[in-house]
Amino acid sequence: MKNKNYPTKTAIRKMIKIVPIAFPNWTIGDVRKMLFSQIKKIDTINYIYVIDKNKRLVGVFSIKEVFRRNDNAKVGLLMDKDVVSVRPYTDQERIAILSLKNNLKAIPVIDKNEKFLGVVPSDSILNILHSENVEDFLRMAGIRSSFQKISEGSSFYLTKVRIPWLIFGLFGGILAAKITTFFETPLRDYFILTSFIPLMLYLSSATGTQTETLFIRSLAINDKPDFPKYLSREITSGFMMAVILGCLLFLISIFGFGASLVIGIILASSLLLTVMMAVLIGLFIPFLLYKLKKDPAVGTGPFATILRDILSLIIYFSISITLLKVL
Repeated sequence: MKNKNYPTKTAIRKMIKIVPIAFPNWTIGDVRKMLFSQIKKIDTINYIYVIDKNKRLVGVFSIKEVFRRNDNAKVGLLMDKDVVSVRPYTDQERIAILSLKNNLKAIPVIDKNEKFLGVVPSDSILNILHSENVEDFLRMAGIRSSFQKISEGSSFYLTKVRIPWLIFGLFGGILAAKITTFFETPLRDYFILTSFIPLMLYLSSATGTQTETLFIRSLAINDKPDFPKYLSREITSGFMMAVILGCLLFLISIFGFGASLVIGIILASSLLLTVMMAVLIGLFIPFLLYKLKKDPAVGTGPFATILRDILSLIIYFSISITLLKVL
């Protein structure tokens, strides 16, 4: 098995091989002798990994047990048989999440036959956490590149990796401006409604960003999410937030801005629908990308933002015109 045949961000490329190994029939005394004889060669000693005669991983125990137990204690009796492990092709982000979730300093790597190959050590896991967090932030901003390339790249390179989504945003903004112009005449006598456009766009963006960030993190931790259950929870939460924000805006617009009852109803109902729309976009776009085997962090940033902005304007202006005619 050649490590170079695997992608860079997989377990086998982050793995070290020289770690403490024991057998189930060994005693703690045998383990101590092994450690003292090989201590200069071993790369990490957080855990002792137990293998059988076929080199299959059958258990693990902490190095602390070596100094807590007497020499005659059997390894097979004190080891933990429920071992958290990964395959050679497991993505590095999954490794880091498993480490945090199970409070482990290192993660063993096994092949399809359960044969022990090595471990991803604590320093590699910390580096993975750092790089993955930075790259997630970059991707949410529409920058598909590694942190190292970004930090060391030239001005031309930085422009090249940032400009595509900004151009997309430019045309999206032009479309939003066209939508605003289309509704300009019907709302000409209601300037107060125009003054609340930035608020609608901000709350839509803030709510959507919260939703998609939480959902993407949930996807990273659980690779088989119960989407209907998650959707139900988020819709309920989104509705409660929308009602609270809508009621606050209704009261503030009337008592703080002297708006009419009709304007207050328009603002409150528009905000309620806008927040609910943002929650749905924040859920369905990353879920769709996930189902298409794409990275959810890539498309749910700039694309979702401009989509929310356009839909927020359509909702706001449509409700305004409709209620002004009816009421």
